[in-house]
Amino acid sequence: MNDYDVYRARVDTCLNASLNLNNTPATLKSAMIYSVFNGGKRIRPILVYATTEALNGTLDQSDSSACAVELIHCYSLVHDDLPSMDGDALRRGKPTTHIKFDEATAILAGDALQALAFEVLSNDAVNSLKKVQELAKAAGADGMVGGQMVDIAAVDTAISPALLENMHLMKTGALIKASILMAACDHDLTHQQLTGLKRFAHNLGLAFQVKDDLLDVQGHQSATGKTTGADQVMNKPTYVSMHGVSGAENILADVHKEAVLALEGFDSKADKLRSVADFIVLRDC
Repeated sequence: MNDYDVYRARVDTCLNASLNLNNTPATLKSAMIYSVFNGGKRIRPILVYATTEALNGTLDQSDSSACAVELIHCYSLVHDDLPSMDGDALRRGKPTTHIKFDEATAILAGDALQALAFEVLSNDAVNSLKKVQELAKAAGADGMVGGQMVDIAAVDTAISPALLENMHLMKTGALIKASILMAACDHDLTHQQLTGLKRFAHNLGLAFQVKDDLLDVQGHQSATGKTTGADQVMNKPTYVSMHGVSGAENILADVHKEAVLALEGFDSKADKLRSVADFIVLRDC
């Protein structure tokens, strides 16, 4: 079992425990479990744990952060897939939550997962308030939700490269940054270390989104687990529509390089973070 399998198994144990809800209506609980355990890559929890180890911490310090950020991510996907948003029928090769259940149940399942994330995080014995603040800011109007609003408003319009980048730093990058900074809350960092982690997170968030845009035109549904070509059908601005495939590939190479360079002040304990950056660039799903 490699390091990332250990991380995934660890957060899955935490997620399973958090979803052991005795008083929740059966259908709602089933929809929540379905939305969380449907084959996710667990990139954000991996970043929490990898950052913790880069800072010489122990994994038990970060279990609640890893669990909470994944619950927020899963809720966001449930809502993104709704007919009023992206209208996707497939997620990770399976019916999306509103298709498997119904639209109202999907909305409520997403709401419940969001609330559960902060319940889990507030139970952290150390620095829980700092971590709640990081996650709430990343998930809210100045982060993921705000980025989604910009994304919706940008359909069928021409936007600037700067707005496209800012949209994705909010929509995708904010949770990635929060994953790293929540882990950092348990450590006394130098200015150089904190600056390096923020720079890494900034470029990693962009890399993730550029790769997603490329997979929408280059990927295969059997690998990505979702309908490809959806961005073009909806006329959404993407790095590919704005810069072309080769231009997007060049941007991906640049932000990947910048992400790796941002960790030059860290020793070999940060190699797992470096390899996450490599995975994001090379992934096929």
